Parts: sequence; structure tokens; C-alpha cells
Amino acid sequence: MSEDLEEPEFETLHEYKGFEVRKYVDTIQAQVSSPDSKVVNSSIHFRQIANYIFGNNDKSQNISMTAPVHTWRQEDETLMAFTMPSKFNLKELPKPNEKRVKLLNVKGGVVAVLKFSWFSGNARTKKLTQKLQNLIKAEGLKQRGNPKLAVYDNPMTTLPFARRNEIHLPIQWKLNRP
Repeated sequence: MSEDLEEPEFETLHEYKGFEVRKYVDTIQAQVSSPDSKVVNSSIHFRQIANYIFGNNDKSQNISMTAPVHTWRQEDETLMAFTMPSKFNLKELPKPNEKRVKLLNVKGGVVAVLKFSWFSGNARTKKLTQKLQNLIKAEGLKQRGNPKLAVYDNPMTTLPFARRNEIHLPIQWKLNRP
């Protein structure tokens, strides 16, 4: 999925043993959410946003796919988001026909990033998130938001060992670090 796809711009602020710290630019995202109380199939969220970028919108306009696809939990919801291509502003994007797809301006920020390959199922993601939380704590950094799973490659067409996945964990960062 990610080989020739646009990705959000970022600056690597620091590389630690086991993770790095990045500062991302502001983006626009197409997001879908559902209550955690329901059994959520990520393929349903994916299809809803994919349908939007493949023309299920008020202009029947195709929008280029980008990477990564983000998934995360926030309070009592599970969310998925695609970042829109940087050439668009919010007013230029077509409106989704699917009412569950929301277009939002998302403020950039500083995140700790743990890279991994192979599978990105719930148990593995949870374990790696805990590992990243332990790594940042050991470096004296503080978490300031919910972790997100960033999936860069199509799991249906990319061999597991070649997959590019990341855990993104928002952190507090002082400009004079490290």
C-alpha cells in the first residue's frame, strides 16, 4: 500500500534505542468511529473511508490513497482515519455521502514511534504499545494522548515480514531535549 503513496510530513527530532520521536505537520483526515460496546470489524471502517476516496462523495471524485491508515481507541470509541492528500484544504474536499465519514482538521504534534513488521492484531499491538510506554518512561518522557496504530501496507497483499507498521504515542516534548 505505501510504496508510492503520499505520507504526512514529519521531522525526526531524536532517535532513542528502540524508538524515535517525530514532529508531524497538521493534516486533514477522513475519520469513522463506532462505540466500543459494539463488535467492531476494522474492515467495515476501512470500506467506509475507502468508498469515500473512491468516489462515494458529493462530487463523485476519486481521491488518492495515502498511508498510513490509523486506528485507535478514544474514550468509549474505536476510530479509523485516512489522511487526505496534502494538496487539499478542507473546503476543497468533496463531502462524504456516508454520514459516518467525518472530515476533520487534525493538529500535528510530537509522537514517540515504535516501528514493527509482521502482524498488527489487537494482542500484538497492545503488547508493543506497552513496550513503547515503558521505553518513553525510561527516557523521562510523558505520554499525552491515546496511542495509535499506523498501518502502511495492505495486509491482504503484503507478505507479513515486509509489512510496515508503527505505534504512534503522543508525548510532551521540550525543544531543548535531549
